[in-house]
Amino acid sequence: MPRIALILPDLLQRAGMAAVLERYFAPVEVEQFGTADDTLRENGLFDVYFTDCAVFTANVDFFLPRRSQCVILVPDGSAALPGTETPRVIATGGTLEELLDHIGKVLVPVRSAAETPSDELSAREVQVLQLVVSGAINKEIADRLNISLNTVLTHRKNIAAKLGIKTISGLTLYALMHGYVSTEDINT
Repeated sequence: MPRIALILPDLLQRAGMAAVLERYFAPVEVEQFGTADDTLRENGLFDVYFTDCAVFTANVDFFLPRRSQCVILVPDGSAALPGTETPRVIATGGTLEELLDHIGKVLVPVRSAAETPSDELSAREVQVLQLVVSGAINKEIADRLNISLNTVLTHRKNIAAKLGIKTISGLTLYALMHGYVSTEDINT
């Protein structure tokens, strides 16, 4: 039976997710927490951690070692990370059928296979990604890495194609979740 931790500050959202999981995905063991600190005190091992963007970014040190088990709930699909497996992002603003479909995919046992090579970023693409999420514009990236502006644009195009992410917020979330940047690296 899967053990699921709901780490959501909003009581109504926690209770609603618990009800959905228990009703549609039984048998599951669901434990609810208001903060990641509560989860740390619990010292339990969970198969899946459901949380939101704010809790994830505020507790990135807690979640990064567990990123393959994390699910981030967002109100709409704007921060969704298509093509990524760890952690997963689920939009809660859609229909019940869509939500159930996404949760069902998460609760399928985690695949042991690594990401395909086409999904892996090169070392230079990681550098470009780090600079993009730190707030640097294309010209600054070109100057810092001593490459042409066209090369920067090509790297950005390749990153978007490999990850399926086109927004800065999506790239930032991806970089945080994969340990490429810390919250201190992000220019707000």
